[in-house]
Amino acid sequence: MRRPAAIGTTVLAAALAVAVAGCGSGGFNGIYSLPLPGGASLGSHPYTITAEFANADDLVPQSAVRVNDVAVGRVSSIYLPPNGWTAHVTMVVNGDVRLPANADAELEQSSLLGEWYVELSSPPGGLAEGRLASHAVIPLQRTTQNATVEEVLGALSLLLNGGGIAQLHTITVQLNDALSGNEPQIRSLLSQINVLVSNLNAHRGDITQALDGLNQLSGTLRVRNTQIGNVLDNLTPGLRVLNEQRGQLVTMLDSLHTLTGVAVDTIDKSKTDMVAELQALAPTLEELANAGTALPQSLQVLLTYPFTDQVLSDIKGDYLNVYLGVTAAPGTTIIPPAEPKTKNGTGQAQTVLPLPAYGATTTPSASPSRSGSGASRPGGGS
Repeated sequence: MRRPAAIGTTVLAAALAVAVAGCGSGGFNGIYSLPLPGGASLGSHPYTITAEFANADDLVPQSAVRVNDVAVGRVSSIYLPPNGWTAHVTMVVNGDVRLPANADAELEQSSLLGEWYVELSSPPGGLAEGRLASHAVIPLQRTTQNATVEEVLGALSLLLNGGGIAQLHTITVQLNDALSGNEPQIRSLLSQINVLVSNLNAHRGDITQALDGLNQLSGTLRVRNTQIGNVLDNLTPGLRVLNEQRGQLVTMLDSLHTLTGVAVDTIDKSKTDMVAELQALAPTLEELANAGTALPQSLQVLLTYPFTDQVLSDIKGDYLNVYLGVTAAPGTTIIPPAEPKTKNGTGQAQTVLPLPAYGATTTPSASPSRSGSGASRPGGGS
């Protein structure tokens, strides 16, 4: 009758030895690495996926992974990266289970005090895309966690143990007193708030751009804080001078005001004459505008008279005959140039030639040239 007790003692000792060995070879991780009986079948080609959770305190390795409340895998490890606040839960799922690439992951509890497991599901609304492949990562935006029993009991305890019930009564009474009889004003206020929020939403791009510009301005001011400090320090003497000359500035502004009144009065009185002068000037300006390019072309010809560009282009050869008519006043004398000196160094006396009668014209003859024509070259040479 003592043999079964001995067998039971041996089995218990062996289980304790296994537990101690597991603790010694890695603590609880060694125990968690042992498969649980009755777990999900992973099949011959399972695949691994990872989900990110903000809180996974009650989840342990070897926890179940379910799809539509059917166990399809298990949690292999839970890892918290250094300096991180997001738990990375690695799961092994049966290869025959097909999930969309945008699948969601949720931490749920099998019963009120039951174990926690990971529920995998398609996104709400049936917007499934692709297929969840091996080593895929479900980001934090697509993972959720149900409220724990501890959180519910803690919130209920806070509420029941003076956590704000009396204050809720006071707040309700005061809100009732404030809203009674003011329904139209409250309704108008809500409508105006709705319009304000709509306008802010419509101009959110401009608001963001303004905030970005303010950020750049703040950075520029921070870089130039030394120059700004110098300006502020040196601004006091300038303000002092302005304070001392305040009377003169006021007098100047009063004089400027008087001058403005005189100018306005002068313009009002001479307005009719000024308008008439401008109207009389209009035909002249119109004729100048109608002249177009003729006026600048005429000025160009005037500056090159008598040998204009058009005349010079019509001259053939190297020389040009010039016939010059000179009319002198009565009594004018002409002094010819001095004769060159003779060999003995003496020269002839200058001869004064009388001019013909008033109105007569003297026409010198052209001197012979190389081509037998005139005596001067185009452009001035004689």
